[in-house]
Amino acid sequence: MSDIDDFIAGLPKAELHLHIEGSLEPELMFALARRNDVAIPYASVEDVRAAYDFSNLQDFLDIYYAGADVLRTRADFRDLAVAYFDRVAADGVVHAEIFFDPQTHIDRGIPMADVVDGLFDGMADAEARHGITSKLILCFLRHLSEDAAFETLAAAEPWLDRIAGVGLDSSEVGHPPAKFERVFAAARAKGLKLVAHAGEEGPPEYVAQALDLLHIDRLDHGNRSLEDPALTARLARQGMTLTVCPLSNVKLCNVASIDAHPIDRMLELGLRATVNSDDPAYFGGYIGENFRAAAQGRKLDKRQIATLARNSFLGSFLDDAAVARHLAQIDAYVEAHA
Repeated sequence: MSDIDDFIAGLPKAELHLHIEGSLEPELMFALARRNDVAIPYASVEDVRAAYDFSNLQDFLDIYYAGADVLRTRADFRDLAVAYFDRVAADGVVHAEIFFDPQTHIDRGIPMADVVDGLFDGMADAEARHGITSKLILCFLRHLSEDAAFETLAAAEPWLDRIAGVGLDSSEVGHPPAKFERVFAAARAKGLKLVAHAGEEGPPEYVAQALDLLHIDRLDHGNRSLEDPALTARLARQGMTLTVCPLSNVKLCNVASIDAHPIDRMLELGLRATVNSDDPAYFGGYIGENFRAAAQGRKLDKRQIATLARNSFLGSFLDDAAVARHLAQIDAYVEAHA
């Protein structure tokens, strides 16, 4: 292990952009298919991994939704979360704010209670065994209607005191943030934090809509903001956190290669960029792999890597006291590894 890799491994970090359904590894997919007697269109783990040879967001989503069909019970969602937290504990993650897509499940007849309570079970296990704190963010599927999003928000009402916020994911192009302006206002009125995917495959205008119409607290992806210098300056001036996912960007061909990734340019422009894994089972790595790939591809130094980790806590929905504790831990770690 190189000196930089060793530094990354022990660096305290938060993950702010993780779709829990996207952490479903083929081995767990097969185990849950057997447990729930669900037929899947793959003969082996190797066949599943071969199917991950996609090159755009929609092809990925088709596989993603098919895989999610094996998730049927509260225990399944708990096991999914436990597997994710076990992996990232080894990557130095001490806090995670994870997305889930309830519409993917309730539209299949899975009770909302089984989804949410199963994930909370896994989150409690992570804190008990690994000391990892976490928050849950409910995402609306943007290829569905805003009325469906309102129905989902209503169905989640019994758990909203334990859900940190709402987000917006799925197919971006053709489904601008403006489509969900009213439901985001309703979520904000309930005291929920607001995040949205924008500027991944969609144009910079989608980022502007997320800011001006949805009034987001955090921007997921946001890479294409760099095409608009005024928008980039605005994001920097506002201190808006960008939850960047390097390996995902490469896998979905939004960035030509990891060597061409703009993560260091984002930092140079004053953007509060962070490193995350997105859908790690599908995109080739968890948060540690994303840090290492970005560091190698862009020749990041320890100062830049530590800044990315600091940004992850600054952009989190933790309270100020908790953020201060984590920043102090990073400072101590950096000093010890100077």
